[in-house]
Amino acid sequence: MSKTAKCLSLILAAVMLALLSPFGAEARAEGTADGTAVPVRKMIIDTDTGADDAAAMILAAGCPEVEILGVTVLAGNVDLEQAARNALAALEIAGCDAPVFKGATKHYSGDEINIFSVYGKDGMGDQDLVHPHGTAREEYAVDFILETVRENPGEIEIVLLGPATNIASAIIREPETMKQVKRFWSMGTAGLGTGNASPVAEFNVYKDAPAYSIMLELGVPVTVVGLDMCRGDAMWTDEQFDRLYAANEIGCFVTKSFSALREFYRSNGSPNATMNCDAGAMMCVVYPEYLQSVIPCHGSCVTYPCAAYGQVVFFQEGFNYDVLSEEKLNYNVQLANKVDGARFFDLYLERVN
Repeated sequence: MSKTAKCLSLILAAVMLALLSPFGAEARAEGTADGTAVPVRKMIIDTDTGADDAAAMILAAGCPEVEILGVTVLAGNVDLEQAARNALAALEIAGCDAPVFKGATKHYSGDEINIFSVYGKDGMGDQDLVHPHGTAREEYAVDFILETVRENPGEIEIVLLGPATNIASAIIREPETMKQVKRFWSMGTAGLGTGNASPVAEFNVYKDAPAYSIMLELGVPVTVVGLDMCRGDAMWTDEQFDRLYAANEIGCFVTKSFSALREFYRSNGSPNATMNCDAGAMMCVVYPEYLQSVIPCHGSCVTYPCAAYGQVVFFQEGFNYDVLSEEKLNYNVQLANKVDGARFFDLYLERVN
């Protein structure tokens, strides 16, 4: 199949599958009059650029229905400069010229972000993969986010693959502007399962829980993909990584970038399966049929120092809690509770081939 034919096929498939999506009504409203095409979706990706962040960006860059207007980075898995270089390297190998903007080196509180990585010192498996030709733009990430939302009210989808610090900074500076964001997509929280930063908290939220709380409380629709959607069938096996490595240059790049993470999983009791959380979250964004079910919720993030710091408590819409009035809650969160994890790898491989 030619590249043009493949692109047309993917666009048509996305339209048809959107009818079955949890967001089917929204997707249909964005279609053209005859229902045969969907306008390009305008996206900002916010990331601390470890290996799975890079895999997620590569996936989005391979989608003809997505336009990445910019990638904003912050310190998290790696320091700010390394995060920017990793993002540039991932975009370049994917053939995407989206600009990269540098953002936060401090938490919303003002404290320096402590770097933590299970992806190797460079966040990309320490495989000498990061040699981008381009450089990050001079404009500050938060300025870019606000400017882009102002110019495209109601059209921008922001995909959060790291801590929410850049997003919270934009919200505090111009809350009314940020209320014009169409949707936040978040790889964050433990979902309805267990955490990885603590028994109840996921890394991205734990790194800056007050920032995540600010994002949830804005009232903009948020789709949350938790760690529980990244386990089980959604994990990638050694055999699948071998197939990806052999596929092409992009597959080789992604496979090598996961080297340190795969070793971490082997040492942590998972010898033949590795989570790919950020790419799994991006799969929910770009493949309507991958995200099979969501639960409308109100999300409340624990921000005070305690054992539950960074946990997001989900209050399900329609459930009558004994001592809580539903009038106080804003059910702006759609919590992923079922994905087609068994197809994750094959769908990814299809997009990057």
